[in-house]
Amino acid sequence: MTAQPRHVRQPDREAGSISVFVAVASLGLLVLIGLVVDGGVKIRAAQRADTVAAEAARAAGQQVALSTVVGTQTVRVDRQAAVNAANAYLAAAGLPGTVQISPDGTAVEVTVTTTAPTVFVSLIGIPSVTATGYSEARLIHRISAEQP
Repeated sequence: MTAQPRHVRQPDREAGSISVFVAVASLGLLVLIGLVVDGGVKIRAAQRADTVAAEAARAAGQQVALSTVVGTQTVRVDRQAAVNAANAYLAAAGLPGTVQISPDGTAVEVTVTTTAPTVFVSLIGIPSVTATGYSEARLIHRISAEQP
């Protein structure tokens, strides 16, 4: 009887390489998903800040000084009433902000800052994102009047 030649199988150097690829690709996809989700959080926070600033400016702009309505070319806000109205709106919305009235009393500027908690990037030490919103309301006497 003759001995059968033994074929020794050479080890495959690429064995398990697909597992490493899947692990790295999965990690990359998780990072990408995290950035998309937390980017959406930042966008929503910015939209909320802009909306609250616009509504606070609108509320302030409605506080017209009655003495400027009749017989004048320029309508102005009642400064204290405008600041109070804007601050009341900001307080109701639960956001901090600043209210400024232009020197001539024809414009109200509101700036709002908000923070929102992050979901994925909090794992790397970024617990929240901050967004700032700005809006300006200008008073005009009539539609055909020139705007500055």
